[in-house]
Amino acid sequence: MAAIAMATTTPLMGSAAKSNKSSLQLQQQKRFRFPRTRTRTRTRALFGVQANQSPKDKGPPPFLFDRFQGVIDQLFHHRIIRLGGPVEDDVANILVSQLLYLDALDPSKDIVMYINSPGGSVTAGMAIFDTMKHIRADVSTVCVGLAASMAAFILSAGTKGKRFSLPNARIMIHQPLGGTQGSQSDMEIQCNEVLHHRAVLSGYLAYNTGQPLEKIIEDTDRDFFMSAKEAKEYGIVDDVITNPLKSLQPQTISN
Repeated sequence: MAAIAMATTTPLMGSAAKSNKSSLQLQQQKRFRFPRTRTRTRTRALFGVQANQSPKDKGPPPFLFDRFQGVIDQLFHHRIIRLGGPVEDDVANILVSQLLYLDALDPSKDIVMYINSPGGSVTAGMAIFDTMKHIRADVSTVCVGLAASMAAFILSAGTKGKRFSLPNARIMIHQPLGGTQGSQSDMEIQCNEVLHHRAVLSGYLAYNTGQPLEKIIEDTDRDFFMSAKEAKEYGIVDDVITNPLKSLQPQTISN
């Protein structure tokens, strides 16, 4: 009887061992599996979804996300990218990736950047600016709504002759802003950094607009708002779009 009991219980023990082994393998697979949501976010961010918002924003509702993403994909397919929301490091990294990718794909075709931004980080903006000057493709900039502070600087940095504004857009330039605290030595270091940024930005803005450096320094001492027409006269943009322009017609990415 004991032998029969052993023979009966042995298969059960083997089955339990297999079950435990399968459970352990499943746990290991789950442990090393990449999160789907994070991967999807990274992939979609390349095509500009996150470049339209601050990382703290929630973004569009889930049921609208796929539809919204489809629009962004189509814009990117036509070499149209966007600078929307504050100029921050994450946004700059995405725009830099987009510019480099489109330039590598076809440097002979223009890239159109639509701008609607209140500005933000100087260093993040300079990363976008340097990349625009680094790539071979011309970058056409278009102001939609507002281009203020660092966003106005990026607007002026587009390829000359290809910088535009819509009729009711507003453009604002001013000197870099900053605050500091700590020891006197630390505060002096930070103040010198702000002065450095102001000198660099003023020099580039004078070159982009054709205005004398002294006038740039004087005008940016306080917030200096301009209409689209005034921005054209100032040299930040080359033209105000009132009718569709051939230069802004979408250019499809060739496979």
